Amino acid sequence: MAVSKTTNTYNRQSWEDSDFPILCQTCLGDNPYIRMNKEKYGKECKICVRSFTGFRWCPGSRMRCKKTEICQTCSNIKNVCQTCLLDLEYGLPVQVRDAALKMQNDLPHNEVNKEHYIQNLDSQMSKFDSTKSSNSALKSKGASDLLLKLARTAPFYKRNQPRVCSFWMKGECRRGEKCPYRHVKPTAPNDPLADQNIKDRYYGINDPVAQKLLRRATPAMPVPDDKTVTTLCRESARKTLGSRSSKMMCIY
Repeated sequence: MAVSKTTNTYNRQSWEDSDFPILCQTCLGDNPYIRMNKEKYGKECKICVRSFTGFRWCPGSRMRCKKTEICQTCSNIKNVCQTCLLDLEYGLPVQVRDAALKMQNDLPHNEVNKEHYIQNLDSQMSKFDSTKSSNSALKSKGASDLLLKLARTAPFYKRNQPRVCSFWMKGECRRGEKCPYRHVKPTAPNDPLADQNIKDRYYGINDPVAQKLLRRATPAMPVPDDKTVTTLCRESARKTLGSRSSKMMCIY
């Protein structure tokens, strides 16, 4: 007689049980007296697909409830928050941090190889404090000027705001100011920031938030090879200059 997977104890020894999540200050919130619900083996990691202890809490008044998305093993591997998947030290996406520190992503994407890789790391992390080791590994490489320029030094609690009210968008919300959701104009569907993937953020691939930060950090104009050029300016008056508005002007 076949036994269902729900009653099978295969790979259960690798399930994760923890007492408190690994969170950044923004996701934890500004309320020092939060109530956090804990469910043992109640969540499935979005990266390694293993069961782990899930947490759910409200970071403050007029904020939306937040929950853990990945297990602590995957969080320690990348040194990221279990909820927002941003770097714990700089508050930046993984793609920005890896690009600044020139780190290579050696985590396999195949399901079988990924499970074997994470299980080996989990057994190694149990022998020492993985949090201290990950931080020291990042600091040993040295924080570049790009990280110091883009790093978020203070918590950004605006990220914990509630979702946009779907009834207000249709003009049918009758709660008014008592509505727990926001009554604001939503993000345009063609906006790259409106389509974010949790796996892309974790692996640091095609992350729209990271690409926006990298574009902001790069200079708007490249440095010319000709040292005699003293001034560079961009023509922005499209109405007056027509198709030449996108060209560059060099003034000697």
